[in-house]
Amino acid sequence: MLAARGLTTSFGGRAILRGADLDVEPGARIGVLGPNGGGKSTLLRILAGLDEPDAGTVTCRRGLVVAHLPQIVDGDERDPCATVLAARRELAELEAELHAAEARLADPALAADLDAMTRALARHERALARWTEAGGDRAQDEAQTHLRALGIDTDRPTRELSGGQRKLVALAACLARRPDVLLLDEPEAHLDMSRRERLGELLDGFDGAVVTVSHDRHLLDAVVERIVELDQGAVRVWPGNYSAYAVARQLELERQRQQYVAQQKEIARLEEAVRRFRHWAHIRVNERAARQARVKQMQIDRMDKVERPVLERRRMALRLRSGTRGGSRVLELEGVDAGYGDELVLLDAELVVTRGERVGVVGPNGGGKTTLVRLLAGELAPLAGTRKAGDGITIGHLSQAADALPDDASVLDALRAGRSLAEDAAVRALMAFLFDYEQTRRPVASLSGGERTRLAFLCLMQDAPNCLVLDEPTNHLDIESIEALEDALERYDGTVVATSHDRYFLDRIADRIVVVADGEVHAYEGGWSANAELVA
Repeated sequence: MLAARGLTTSFGGRAILRGADLDVEPGARIGVLGPNGGGKSTLLRILAGLDEPDAGTVTCRRGLVVAHLPQIVDGDERDPCATVLAARRELAELEAELHAAEARLADPALAADLDAMTRALARHERALARWTEAGGDRAQDEAQTHLRALGIDTDRPTRELSGGQRKLVALAACLARRPDVLLLDEPEAHLDMSRRERLGELLDGFDGAVVTVSHDRHLLDAVVERIVELDQGAVRVWPGNYSAYAVARQLELERQRQQYVAQQKEIARLEEAVRRFRHWAHIRVNERAARQARVKQMQIDRMDKVERPVLERRRMALRLRSGTRGGSRVLELEGVDAGYGDELVLLDAELVVTRGERVGVVGPNGGGKTTLVRLLAGELAPLAGTRKAGDGITIGHLSQAADALPDDASVLDALRAGRSLAEDAAVRALMAFLFDYEQTRRPVASLSGGERTRLAFLCLMQDAPNCLVLDEPTNHLDIESIEALEDALERYDGTVVATSHDRYFLDRIADRIVVVADGEVHAYEGGWSANAELVA
């Protein structure tokens, strides 16, 4: 259906793709993995025809319909149904043609010209037939069906919806185009647990091919049948789901390590022989010894060298430490009502967070998780009730899209802003967080979603807060970075409150689960698995 050959592209002098090849067959279920900023989104945009590669080609079957879901979806003044209908551009053109034909029929001058009236009627009939054939008479109902299937039942402007709801509206718009190939860039980002399950069921039942960039290990296990690993611009294909890929990759690395060790021993043996024969040839002027030295050297040169395996990829050097201890009662909400304007989101919320706790916040999209996090972080004032922070508590807040970072500032300036950090120390810190030197001078707006999150965590690390309030911290992070974050939070000596829909993450870090739904806040002891049935 879709074939990419030799895709090569670079950004700011840094190679993103290096001769990448990929085939998409009918019904394919492909998961794309790779480090943040490694070119996954770029690959999808090139396959979708939105970007042009520096070299290479993308060919597709005649008449192929490709729908692309971007990583970050912005809202606007349109309601969800209007947004979905707008995705059918060809339908909008046919509708405009039909309206023009109807306007022509309404022209009073036609009544006196029978031939013109006949032509206008024929034009209207053709326009109506094309519009009907394209599904114009069913488009509204189909749009609502797609939205209901994804759990969206609102007519509010999309700019007022949560990140997860906007993502689902965009996915419904993709489905409305009746695509043959779905290209999904982190479709699970910002989605709650139930909607992630629904997403998996939808992709399972989709007739066409699916290529998805995802860092949700559960989704990759449930949906995909092939893993495309993008590393240093090259593409490698692995059969099976994520778990099969993880096992196969580890086994191959072990085999490669054994082959590398054995070959290095053989090379060392041959090099010792070369040195010995050359020494004999030198002290005795022995041509036979010199010839043997050349033969041994040719054996070394002709070997197919086994590359030294990278048994563990570099991970961001996240080391979270609190600057001060702070009080034992870290944060407290008493009878808090919260919302925006006349709309209440939380009603009579009660919550106490004590020092050293790991609190995981879950709930449906639009249920109020972000509102709760903003209350706890002190960024949103209660409409009623009180919010208290303990003595000596310093809060580090990570918003959902790391939007506190200034887009127009350079990465280096964003890190140093308001901090007594020398330039060379800041550059070293950024490189330890997997940014290359050129990236430190680029604007924050040029970063991928995962790179923004990494930069936000580096800023938090420099500030050394004793309470972290994190809104979906794993969103857009690659799997290695998620694991590095999990390790850092386990070692962190402060308090953590984190919203998340990643069950692996919640099971590892949370010792209490707070559920936010229908304006209410309820807390349960234990991690996600211990409360899965209660909070489902």
